[in-house]
Amino acid sequence: MKQKLLFFDIDGTLLSEKTHQVPQSAINDLKQAKRNGHMVFINTGRTRSTINQCIEEINPDGYVCGCGTYISHFNDVLYHHQVSKETCHQLLSLLENQPIDAIFEASDKVYFPQDLSDPKVHYFYNQYNSASFPLGFLNDKDVHLDKFCIQFYQDVSSFYQKIESKFDIIKRKKDFSEIVPKGHSKATGIQYLIDYFHLSLDDCYVFGDSMNDISMLTYVKHAVVMKNSDQPLFEIAEYITDDVDNNGIEKALKHYHLI
Repeated sequence: MKQKLLFFDIDGTLLSEKTHQVPQSAINDLKQAKRNGHMVFINTGRTRSTINQCIEEINPDGYVCGCGTYISHFNDVLYHHQVSKETCHQLLSLLENQPIDAIFEASDKVYFPQDLSDPKVHYFYNQYNSASFPLGFLNDKDVHLDKFCIQFYQDVSSFYQKIESKFDIIKRKKDFSEIVPKGHSKATGIQYLIDYFHLSLDDCYVFGDSMNDISMLTYVKHAVVMKNSDQPLFEIAEYITDDVDNNGIEKALKHYHLI
């Protein structure tokens, strides 16, 4: 079989929502796909600094991180877009007057608000800290970002209007959005690697479960959606598989004769 590119989201796709680990069965399936000559890439909204050790141990062929802002092949960084310092400072100024808690995500560190009183932001901080991810605060002198996310409880449409010329807004929940520099997405990461390896969209298989996977699931023909996915994704799936705890990765890979 011709070599294929396989792209996997992390949370809810490879990483179990029950155990917060990658089941050994899924690890074995990905290793078998690699032995069969295919390339396995992680394609995630997370930046490179927040990849779990259990994902690293899969030893993927590379990463598309931060919604296409960072692309690597083994130890080679093929592409990396950072938000300019000027735009970073503009964002910080805008956020001072908004009912928003922002988290700036970079390839080497994640920056949290100094005030961690919001319970959801505090939860994220504790999760990242317990995973030993490199952390900082928004008032650090060297603060920078590839993308960011916001937690809010009031109308933030005025903030969206002020940033929409430079950023795309992914509304993940009613009180949480992921914000990515324009021209970047999980789909642009796929296209970059298609061009790099001289392959085609027909050679790509994408696995996802959440709303920030829409760009990559709609970009390719072979869109695999996990059983535990957000409801709108079922309408765009070529194949709906089981969740990762119930051998969903194996079932999909076997369906497409990739293992």
